[in-house]
Amino acid sequence: MHKVEPKVFLIGETRIQEDELGLYLDHVGVSEWTSDATSDIEKIVEVMGRLCYKSFKPGLNPNVVKIREHNDEYLANVINIKHGSVIEHGMLNFILADVSRVFTHELVRHRVGVAISQESLRFVRLTNLGFWMPSVFKNHPRSEEIMRFVIEKVEFMERWQIELAEMLDIANEKDFEVKKKFTSAMRRIAPIGLATTIGWSVNVRTLRHVIEMRTHPGAEEEIRLVFGKVAEKVKTRYPHLFSDYELKIVDGLPYYETKNLKV
Repeated sequence: MHKVEPKVFLIGETRIQEDELGLYLDHVGVSEWTSDATSDIEKIVEVMGRLCYKSFKPGLNPNVVKIREHNDEYLANVINIKHGSVIEHGMLNFILADVSRVFTHELVRHRVGVAISQESLRFVRLTNLGFWMPSVFKNHPRSEEIMRFVIEKVEFMERWQIELAEMLDIANEKDFEVKKKFTSAMRRIAPIGLATTIGWSVNVRTLRHVIEMRTHPGAEEEIRLVFGKVAEKVKTRYPHLFSDYELKIVDGLPYYETKNLKV
C-alpha cells in the first residue's frame, strides 16, 4: 500500500483553425476582426457568441450600433446573462490521477457535456494499492490509532489480492481471456477507496457547473479537493471565462462562488 494525493492534469483543449476562421470572417465581411482573448478557448466562445448576433462590428447587423470590443468584457456579459450555449463550444481534456473510486462514482453522475475513460480493473491487476487518507481520520483525536487501523485493513486487502493471484496462478496463465476473467473477479474484493485514474473531457459550461457544485462546502471532501485544483488551473489559464469566480476557503478547502461582473 502507498499513500497518494489526487492530481489534476489538463492535457488538451479546443484549438481554432485560424485559416478556416479567416475564411468565415471574409465571408461575413469582417476580415479585419481580431480578438484579444488570452486563449483559443476564450476566443472560440467569443466567435460563437458574436455570430449569433452578427456583432463583429457596429452596423454589420443593422440593429447593433455598439459592440463590446474586448474579449474580457464580452465574456463577462455572456456570463452575466447566462448565455450558456456559446460556452459549450470550448472543450477541455483532463486526466485525474490518484483519485479514489469513491470520487469517480460521484464524478460520473455528471453526464451531460462530458466524455469519460477510466482505468479498467478488468484488465489492470491490483498489486500495490494506492490510498488517500480523509481528513476526518487524520484530524481525529485518536488519529494515530485510526490511521494505523485503516492502513492495516487496506494492506490486508492488498495481501488478499496478491495471495489470491498466487492461488489462481494468474502470472503463469497464457490465455489472456482467462487472465482477464480472474482479474475481473478479483476486483470485487478491492476497497472502493483504492486509487485509480480517469480521463474526463468536458465543455466549459458543464465544467463551471461541476466546479460550483463540487467545491461547495456540502460536497464530499475528496471531490472538493480535486475540483479546487481544477478551478485553480482553469481560472489561471482562462481568466476571462472564470472571472466571476471568487475564492473562499471553507474547512480548509477552496470554495468558488460566482459574483456579478461589471460590463
